[in-house]
Amino acid sequence: MPVSIRDVAQRAGVSVGTVSNVLNRPGEVSAESVQRVSQAIDDLGYVRNDAARKLRAGISTTVGFVVLDGQNPFYNDVVRGAEDEASSHGIAILYGNTDEDPSREKVYLDLFREQQVRGLLLAPFGDVLRQLRRLRSAGIATVLVDRFSADGEFSSVSVDSIAGGRLAVEHLIETGRRRIAFVGGPFELRQMNDRLAGARAAAENAAVHVDLEVVATTSMTVEEGVAAGARILARPRRDWPDALFAANDLIALGLLQSLVSGGRMLVPDEIAIIGFDDTIFAAAAAVPLSSIRQPSRMIGRTALRIVLEEAADPDSIPRQTVFPPELVVRRSTTG
Repeated sequence: MPVSIRDVAQRAGVSVGTVSNVLNRPGEVSAESVQRVSQAIDDLGYVRNDAARKLRAGISTTVGFVVLDGQNPFYNDVVRGAEDEASSHGIAILYGNTDEDPSREKVYLDLFREQQVRGLLLAPFGDVLRQLRRLRSAGIATVLVDRFSADGEFSSVSVDSIAGGRLAVEHLIETGRRRIAFVGGPFELRQMNDRLAGARAAAENAAVHVDLEVVATTSMTVEEGVAAGARILARPRRDWPDALFAANDLIALGLLQSLVSGGRMLVPDEIAIIGFDDTIFAAAAAVPLSSIRQPSRMIGRTALRIVLEEAADPDSIPRQTVFPPELVVRRSTTG
């Protein structure tokens, strides 16, 4: 059986109240009692159950974090940032991956509502507005991550994806590319539409004529990038684009793998590739990958701070935090 506070009191020869004071208010206890209780704790191996103590007080020590793609290193970095911030507040992160499945997303949101977490961070895939309102009614603060809350009903922390798409295509145009393909999806995601909108704005506003096409993917994975590359290679050479803007780094790495394998296309001599996120794998690719950087860990830290503030003050006004993207140029676009 676990050692209890009563066991410690009996071993030290003091009351349960004295043990509680040593643990929580040692300044109110004599030095002799502190020494006796501390020795009993060491002898018995007692570990205080802070989680249970705070739960009895009605204060959860956990925050839920639900992401739409647990295999994407961008989201891993965002979660890591939230965990780093959470640790300084004595908070633990409970993590769920929906794998772009609305039914799994609903299960996690219902679970965290039932568990009465202190707050929830959510990188959503489906339409979750009704569930978010139910969470709020249950007293659970919610912050959207990697998704701008256009109506301002909930706080959000994101990067300006439209500006990121514009940066990517402007860079490709500056390097002399004129036949550009945006490779990404699914377009149920707001991020995909925003990045494509930025790409189109850059192409339309260019001083030269630029053709911009869309090569759709069903998910944001390396495998989808490989498949998209195969479809491009199957075209007559005269119909190949001379640049690819991938909606994230995983798709870009799949494209790179497909196009470079066997020397079928030279990157960037025949075709340039730029990704989005600037994950750890971008710089380590066989041809180091240009990318649009998101401050992933800062996104996680900021979201965690906001959700704790809103949990402490339910009447706080939702805020939209939008970080600027950054162009990172490597060999995949400049040689």
